Amino acid sequence: YPPGVPADIDTTRYPSLVTMFEESFKANASRQACVCMGKTLTFAELDQDSRAFAAWLQSKGLPRGARVAIMMPNVLQYAVVIAGTLRAGLTAVNVNPLYKPRELEFQLKDCGADVIVVLENFAAVLQEALPHTPVKHVVIASFGDMLGMLKGAVVNTIVRHVKKLVPAYALPGAIKFNEVLGAGRKLPFTAVAVGPDDIAFLQYTGGTTGVAKGAMLLHRNLVANVLQVVAWNEPMVAIPPVIDRIIVVTALPLYHIFALTACFLFAIRTGGMCILIPNPRDIAGLIKEVSRYKVNLFPAVNTLYNALLNHPDFGKLDLSMLKSAVAGGMAVQKSVADAWVKATGKPIVEGYGLSETSPVLTCNRGDIVEWTGTIGFPVPSTDISIRDDDGHEVPIGEHGEICARGPQIMPGYWQRPDETAKVMTEDGFFRTGDIGVMDEQGRVKIIDRKKDMISVSGFKVFPNEVEDVAMMQGGVLECAAVGVPDIHSGEAVKLYAVKKSPDLDEKQLKQYMHSQLAGYKVPKQIEFRKELPKTNVGKILRRALRDDP
Repeated sequence: YPPGVPADIDTTRYPSLVTMFEESFKANASRQACVCMGKTLTFAELDQDSRAFAAWLQSKGLPRGARVAIMMPNVLQYAVVIAGTLRAGLTAVNVNPLYKPRELEFQLKDCGADVIVVLENFAAVLQEALPHTPVKHVVIASFGDMLGMLKGAVVNTIVRHVKKLVPAYALPGAIKFNEVLGAGRKLPFTAVAVGPDDIAFLQYTGGTTGVAKGAMLLHRNLVANVLQVVAWNEPMVAIPPVIDRIIVVTALPLYHIFALTACFLFAIRTGGMCILIPNPRDIAGLIKEVSRYKVNLFPAVNTLYNALLNHPDFGKLDLSMLKSAVAGGMAVQKSVADAWVKATGKPIVEGYGLSETSPVLTCNRGDIVEWTGTIGFPVPSTDISIRDDDGHEVPIGEHGEICARGPQIMPGYWQRPDETAKVMTEDGFFRTGDIGVMDEQGRVKIIDRKKDMISVSGFKVFPNEVEDVAMMQGGVLECAAVGVPDIHSGEAVKLYAVKKSPDLDEKQLKQYMHSQLAGYKVPKQIEFRKELPKTNVGKILRRALRDDP
């Protein structure tokens, strides 16, 4: 460990994220907590607005722990809704705004959401899914809500009428976000004694088996991980030049656990500021927004670093005060790591974790001078054990499944004890499903995945789901989805299929799959075959297709 990083952290420092938020709201009242599209939100304003949102939620008579779904990109409202939901003693459920109605319906039903806050751009999808869900209250936000009256109106006009990014929808009984805040400011707010074992977030993931399920992240899990990340970063932040606050580029979506913890919760705890980027695919727009600040922390995935490096405006970024470029979500490619350190003078610091682990389990030291190709050391209070298929620890230098134990690890999956049992060992370790090796220094390197999960720009795609949707089309006899190398996204989905209907073609199948799946899950390539390789019991061998296509 670098000097100053403790072996263990005090996990009892805060009984909940709420206590951590409220301490920071007071200590940093006049500081900027978030900025989006040029509009800033101070800690005091985040305190007031989240209190108003919490008061409105309480006025609906929701039971303690009721689920509030959040379906938005990175906008100021996101920060308000997260803080307000937790302060009301409720559970936040992050929803990918790219979801199609089928995916959204499943998640809302599975978590039993009472409330959903949705950006109007995605309201048409909600309209289709809503009748089959338990949702009672719909709050509709718009891009301009918190940008001020004049700027907000201009932005909304451009989004709705110029760019035409808001498909027509009808959601009778829905209430506008600003009306919620207005009502909440006039309502009483009762502080809730939120405890360490209350569920803060249901973070949906395919886990290690591909069945979508909610990882129950308790307040104590997330508090621990935030404190682990803070402890790990402190020596790095202290390296000159001195800064009085940490400015964090928040281009990764907050519905993803990496950004939620490493950007938002970390910034709240340290009195830093998040630059919220609603659309990270717009690289020119991202650079324009970030270039206004001397940023200190730049968490990203390999594909985003690569896109930035290859953009003509990259040179406009002032990275003279950059303390760290932290990568997670997917493997960093050596070519990207080499180009980044050459361009910025700072190596990419790679870490590792999962939705089930809040997420950070391991990270490289912040004082490294070059990319290591490893995922680094276990963070404080975390044990990593490399085990064989029988659950026995393997010697240093030998391959095995990466298993982890620590205060950041979930107690289990929401209402799925059977799935929880599959991933937890008798001695309290979580099986990650990734194959790794530990060197003599204690650093871990990922070798392969035990599971068949595909990583597209850091987003998990599970073959089971892709295959199920392909079969639903009706013209496919059998199929298998695998990950193939892709220069832009690290991996892409490829589908091997045997036709049931001789008239079926690639275009038809892709069209259908686009209607049922978020874009990143849709196969980039479809190859039709007469038969697929199988085991002697008839199970399709995905690995054979992946290794010898």
